[in-house]
Amino acid sequence: MASAERAFLARTPAATEALGESLGRGLGPGAVLALLGELGAGKTTFVRGLARGLESPDAVSSPTFTLLHEYGGRVPLFHFDAWMAAREESFLQSGAAEYLGGEGVSAVEWADRVAPWLPAPRLEVELTHAPLPAGPEEAPDPVPAARRIRLRVVAGGTGPAAAALAAALAAALEALRAPPDAREEPFPAGGTPAGELR
Repeated sequence: MASAERAFLARTPAATEALGESLGRGLGPGAVLALLGELGAGKTTFVRGLARGLESPDAVSSPTFTLLHEYGGRVPLFHFDAWMAAREESFLQSGAAEYLGGEGVSAVEWADRVAPWLPAPRLEVELTHAPLPAGPEEAPDPVPAARRIRLRVVAGGTGPAAAALAAALAAALEALRAPPDAREEPFPAGGTPAGELR
């Protein structure tokens, strides 16, 4: 199987979007992305790029107060926000869980709050603030928009369909290319992001 984990440093929001777009080009039906990260870490920014990679013409915004946004494209994108975990769990119990691993790509922000509902295989995407030190005279201040983005395929499930989906997620991750304002970094020691779902 292709590499199942990668990490990047994105210096700008545009680079975060571009990474999402690059990943989106390789995803197909059934893919589930568990997005982890503190408030303002760039989860919706990443999904905005993901939608572009899925060829969606729709404007992407955070679904915090609407539970779910659905975007058209080559493959539908189902964008969840579990910030309000109890409300999202009730929504998933009432039938929305069918979207996860279904006919589209599902992206779940604050995924750690609804971890029991997430299928495996899935792709965990952890975004963290990574202010960079000040540069030369033209950029004397720290770069506050920089983000570390760690991606990891979580295998699981049984049978040929689960194995095929895990392989497809790993292939999409392997095909991911860093845009000019980002660079690849070694995956963290131990191979697990700090915000990994348990």
